[in-house]
Amino acid sequence: MEHFLIYTNPHKDEGLATTSHIREYLSTRGKRVTVRADETGRRDGADAEAPRESLDGADCMVVLGGDGTMLQAARDARRLNIPMIGVNLGTLGYMTEIEPEGLDEALDRLIAGDYQQESRMMLKGTAFLTGDRTEDGWALNDIVISRSGSLQIIKFNIYVNGRFLHDYDADGVIVTTPTGSTGYNLSAGGPLVEPNAELIMVTPICPHTLNQRSIILSPEDVVEIEILPGREDRVQTVEANFDGSHVISLGAGDRVRVVKARKSTEFIRLSKVSFLEVLHKKMAD
Repeated sequence: MEHFLIYTNPHKDEGLATTSHIREYLSTRGKRVTVRADETGRRDGADAEAPRESLDGADCMVVLGGDGTMLQAARDARRLNIPMIGVNLGTLGYMTEIEPEGLDEALDRLIAGDYQQESRMMLKGTAFLTGDRTEDGWALNDIVISRSGSLQIIKFNIYVNGRFLHDYDADGVIVTTPTGSTGYNLSAGGPLVEPNAELIMVTPICPHTLNQRSIILSPEDVVEIEILPGREDRVQTVEANFDGSHVISLGAGDRVRVVKARKSTEFIRLSKVSFLEVLHKKMAD
């Protein structure tokens, strides 16, 4: 590898100490280094140092932060087509492989080409809104349809491949990838899935029913959520949230169609430790 893109979260990397260390470490070994900052709050992965065209040809993206920073970086990686690896400056860090104490060794392995690469599926969601408007969003983890504003139960229908599946009164619904199974899906009682798998999971959030089950679907399936009028035709305040970043406001009659995205996120793997071993370690910490 010759050109490294450092994608850093300034709120996690205090004083950009780790960013500066990586840049100096790689530069002294004759490698080209570009720094890009995720400006938390703006949530758009704003470029703090280099214009986008200068990122073309980067061999990998080294992401500094936690899982949230990884998710935001994945949105840019989708456009830039750059494999990524994370340095854990957060808490659990399911998606960040490198711990700070092993950083230099990891950089040496990247330089030497001693790594593997794996693909993670992403989701594309299209919101069909009133006035014949549409809006797209992408997610590596999940697309969450949930209430906003005052406490209320959302009424919605779910369709799969154009066929009615079930109607729900619930706090919302999570459509997730295998990578996202350890996130909100897990908190909502959904299953854990090996992240290299390809499937789509649909998990209701606090449904008002005794039958609460996640639904496991093929990656080729098309999931559609239709927002219904609230009880007594009350106006429902609902939003579609893509990886906790991009938000689309929804109302009665609006629909969100979710499919497997054409592009995947490429992860660089240094460790041969299995997902189950990582899961055991994270749960024991």
